[in-house]
Order: sequence, then structure tokens, then C-alpha cells
Amino acid sequence: MAEEEKESVSTFKDLGLCNELIEACDALGWKNPTKIQVEAIPHALEGKDLIGLAQTGSGKTGAFALPIIQALLEAPQAFFACVLSPTRELAIQIAEQFEALGSVVNVKCAVLVGGVDMVQQAIALAKRPHIVVGTPGRLMDHLSNTKGFSLRLLKYLVLDEADRLLNEDFEKSIDEILNVIPRDRRTFLFSATMTKKVKKLQRACLRNPVKIEAASKYSTVDTLKQQYRFIPAKYKDCYLVYVLTEMSHCTTMVFTRTCDATQFLSLVLRNLGLRAIPISGHMSQSKRLGALNKFKAGECNILVCTDVASRGLDIPSVDMVINYDIPSNSKDYIHRVGRTARAGRSGVAISLVNQYELEWYLQIEKLIGKKLPEYPAQEEEVLLLLERVSEAKRISQTKLKESGRKKRRGGDDGEDEVERYLGTKNGKKPKKLKGR
Repeated sequence: MAEEEKESVSTFKDLGLCNELIEACDALGWKNPTKIQVEAIPHALEGKDLIGLAQTGSGKTGAFALPIIQALLEAPQAFFACVLSPTRELAIQIAEQFEALGSVVNVKCAVLVGGVDMVQQAIALAKRPHIVVGTPGRLMDHLSNTKGFSLRLLKYLVLDEADRLLNEDFEKSIDEILNVIPRDRRTFLFSATMTKKVKKLQRACLRNPVKIEAASKYSTVDTLKQQYRFIPAKYKDCYLVYVLTEMSHCTTMVFTRTCDATQFLSLVLRNLGLRAIPISGHMSQSKRLGALNKFKAGECNILVCTDVASRGLDIPSVDMVINYDIPSNSKDYIHRVGRTARAGRSGVAISLVNQYELEWYLQIEKLIGKKLPEYPAQEEEVLLLLERVSEAKRISQTKLKESGRKKRRGGDDGEDEVERYLGTKNGKKPKKLKGR
């Protein structure tokens, strides 16, 4: 598409989408296509393979879902498309978007992810859905073990967040899947970053792809206000609580390095009267989805999470991202802060950097190509919180030890503590944090 033509594209109709899909976009509140959609959809409608590079929050799902649904309308069949995702939550979200965009034509999806009963998924596959969305390992489980299920008639394969799909956890399953699906298909590969492994995959499974780059290689959006604060490790929790209480009106995602830290930190915050909830890979799938839904619904305004939540989750109302732990891989910073300032909105990202994380933080500044301003705070004022934060940590450690003992005795699944401090167990509500 020539540059002048691209500039004149202002509606989904201009991209060549049918009336049913234009109505579906309108119903979802999508008034105008995003840059990646403008670039990708016309080529996809022409039947070309795509490799799309776009910063997170740019509308990638619409860029591949809309042309697939339009092609499905022209030649309806079961198991028409398969979308692979690195995380369970992203897979579920992609399926929801397919069903929302395809609601006028009754598009049916099946989601194949770990942590959910395989029998229920097999029943969903027996209903012959149009779209299968899943994580690579669980999809391969079904291709190997579920009687009557195959993708031999597959017309479209999508690899979303392809850079993450190519780590050691998924590489073997991806290779196996590519070996059992038709070579005569359309393939869309989408990624926020271009790595050597993504280039290798591009050569292996795409035919004369059109490459679309809707952003510079590693970038954050202009509407994102980024700051850092260099702090002693022993005061990190005080600074976190200070920022969260200063910005108490915000919907916030707090990123930690480990699953255990998400549970402990959210419990500390709850004990201080803040509405926090954890999400991590250690939680069961139902608890993870429950936590995500509470956060989306506004029942909790602080989501404490690992990098399991840094890719692809579209929670439109996130105002702020706090890097409680600085990621050792600087590319993960791009994905984390991409949870806010999405689709043209503004947002704030604050990184709490201790003396042991300085080198990782400097790598982030190098990657994004700019020095960030410091988050303003008077340390004397922050340390007024020290006594209360220390007490909340002591109480939280005691509760988690008790929970661990119950779990060993078989009386607690270890996740009941999440419900307890959410106020959903025994009808108890946490006490409010009084003014500093």
C-alpha cells in the first residue's frame, strides 16, 4: 500500500473489510484502525503471509483476527485457524476477541491451555470449532491424544508473541506442530521484538512474507511517562507503599521476579488496607482468571504479578506500572510498561532500583535510548511508613507460614490465603490504611 493511500485510510471499510466485520468493530468501540491494522489487513486479505512487528498495545489481535474471520465467512469450515500463544491468559483473551468480532456470524472458538481439564477441552473440540487458540504444549497433547482431532484442513496459523514462543519451553512443541499441519496454509507471525530465533522461524514456516514494522525495534509509546527511583534494598517496600498511597486513585500493576513474591507482597499490601491481588504461574488456572477478573472489574486496583502478565493482556484501565523488581532481561521492561498507555491513552511507569539492580536498569536505559527522570520523593516522608510496613510484613510472614503448615497437613490448598485477604473467605474485609 503506497504511503499516500495509507494516510487516506481512516476507517475499517477503507481496508476492505465486509459490513458484518465493520459492524462488529463498531460494537466493540473500534472507531478507526490502528497503524498495524492499516498495514497488515490489506495484505492479509490478499492471502499473503505476514510478519508483523509492533509495540505492545497496538491492536495486533485485530490485525490477524479480522482477515481470518473474513476468509472464514467466504469458505466456512471447522478448524479453520489455529492461534498459538505463550500464556494461558493471552490465549483466553485472543479467543474472547475472536468471538466478539465474529459474534454476528457465530464464530466458535476452543481454548486449549494447561491447568484446565483435558476432557472438557476434548468435548469443546468435538463440537468442531472454527478457531483453536492455545499454548503449544497443550495443543500438542490434544493432537497426540484426542481421538478424532487433527488440523489437517487448517487454513491459517498465527504465532502471537513469537519471540516468547521460541524459548526452550515451547520450541519442541512448535516444531512438532509445524510437522503435522498442512504446508499449504497462510501463516501470520506477530512479535513485539525481532530476535534471531524469530528470524529463523520466519525462514522455516513463512512463504514470501510481507514484513510490517509499525514501530521502531524496541520502543515505548510517547504517552507513557517513565521514571525511576534509586533506593536502598531495605527500604524498597516502604517506597512501594508510598507510591501506591500517593497514587491511590490509579489502577496499578506491580511486577515482581518470583511467584512467591507476588503472594507475599500482595498480602503485605492487603494488611495495609490496599486492594491488592496476586497473579502468578503457581496459582491454579481458575484462581488466575478469578484474580484477573477482579482486577478488570475494579474490585481490586492493584495487581501484583510476575512476567506471566507482561505479554498481551489488554486491561484498558491500567494507569500505572511499577517495576518492584527490575527485570534482568531488558526487553521484558518494554512488555511490562506496555500494560499501560495503551491505544493512545496516557500512563505512568515507575522503576524502583536498588543497589543490586543498577546494572540491569542501565541496560534498560540503553535499550530504550534515553535517560529517565527520577521519581520525586522525600526519604524522610517515605520512612514514616517504615514501622507500619515492617509490622505488615511480620504479620504476612506468619500467615504464610501457617498456610504452609496447613497445606502440609492437607487442610489448605495454599491458595486459600488469597481468598482470605481478598475478603472472600469467612466474610471478613481487610482494615483500611489510615493516612500517613
